[in-house]
Amino acid sequence: MRVTNVSLRPTEASNAAGRPALTPELLAATGARYSRSNEGLEAILARIDPNNLDKSVDGIFKMVDYGHASIADMTPVALFIDGISMWLAYELFRISPTAGGQESSTRYIKLDEEGLLSAEELGIPDGDAWQERMGAAFAAYREALAYWEQVALDEPERVRIPAGVNEKAAARMRRNFAFDRARYFLPVAVRTNAMLVQSARAWVSVCQHLLSHPLPEAVRCGERIREELGLSAPRLIKHARKLENTVVGLAAEQVSAQWHSGKKAQAQAFLDVMLPSGALDFAADLAFHNNRYAYIGEGLRRTAVRFGWDGIAFAEIRDLNRHRTGTKYCPLRPVGFYAAQDEHPHADHWAEVGEKASELAELRLLQNDPAYIYETLLGTQFPFEHTTTADKFLYEAELRTGTGAHYRYAKHLRDVLALWYEKFPQTKGLVLEGSAEPE
Repeated sequence: MRVTNVSLRPTEASNAAGRPALTPELLAATGARYSRSNEGLEAILARIDPNNLDKSVDGIFKMVDYGHASIADMTPVALFIDGISMWLAYELFRISPTAGGQESSTRYIKLDEEGLLSAEELGIPDGDAWQERMGAAFAAYREALAYWEQVALDEPERVRIPAGVNEKAAARMRRNFAFDRARYFLPVAVRTNAMLVQSARAWVSVCQHLLSHPLPEAVRCGERIREELGLSAPRLIKHARKLENTVVGLAAEQVSAQWHSGKKAQAQAFLDVMLPSGALDFAADLAFHNNRYAYIGEGLRRTAVRFGWDGIAFAEIRDLNRHRTGTKYCPLRPVGFYAAQDEHPHADHWAEVGEKASELAELRLLQNDPAYIYETLLGTQFPFEHTTTADKFLYEAELRTGTGAHYRYAKHLRDVLALWYEKFPQTKGLVLEGSAEPE
């Protein structure tokens, strides 16, 4: 595991224009002066000693509390985090709702056992047996990948390659088709890389969560994030520590997950809508909505939405979890396994590998073993819901059904859109629902 702080520097154009460049903490300190002064930026910068930036930061922070969220939020920090499990990458995005970022994709990278974190790193006691189970999962992944690659060649209509596409692009589409359907057998304990950029205050909250976590991988990541955060925001490091109330809260969440039904889910969608007061015309709200980034009217922006499924694969949860708006809820008790058998009949023994992994993970959860999550695969299903506003929901639905969308989460979002159309039929045809055509 490696965490690297990557700092920003001014562009040549910015330097040529004579624009100021500040350290992250000095940026926050300068912004903080706006609450106590109306002199403007030039007057504030004039008080900064370029030969002693620390003194300038401290001088400004004597007036205000740097621990105050609105000030610490003005300290941008970008961290690149390499060699963590797919579960931990999910967790980082889950607890970083304001972050922008990326994670290594299962669509473009073929993975194997060499990328698996060790049982010792993950705090798994019966390492040899666990390693054997993960080997069986990778064997299923390789077999499934070969199977779907052959399907793409034998049944090109399934890949839906557009007419006129050159062979290089067509080969990429066939490869993506196979990777998208084979990925369900990948263990969540396989290494991935993630990059997130957010405020130093948000990183402190991440540290508090990870340092309070029962899993050693999370604690180790929290320690390394704290070290790198100190390069950009040293005055905030005192807040980046283990918190007993977080320890208790995380333990309670695991107990709560045990009480959720372990019944196999059918990816059944649900949708709740809370309408605001006043006259509403959702069709008018979408009248000028000609792409997913375009204008949406205030009626939809004021409407609260809660949507989700009784259980979907962790592979799709990883993607849907990265939407920044609102609140996501995902109790991590396995509710079955998805193996893409609805796409095409294939060997049942692959699905059996996934079912056994999910069943063992559930058993270990009920035994109160926090490392149970590392028994799961990307096809292991969990309940998932997202609470947001209608405009953000429609953006997500348009994105996740649009060009290049993964076939499975496209289906999940189409299922929710069908429920939306039942409630608001006047919006059908105005929502830019796609067909997940390949790109």
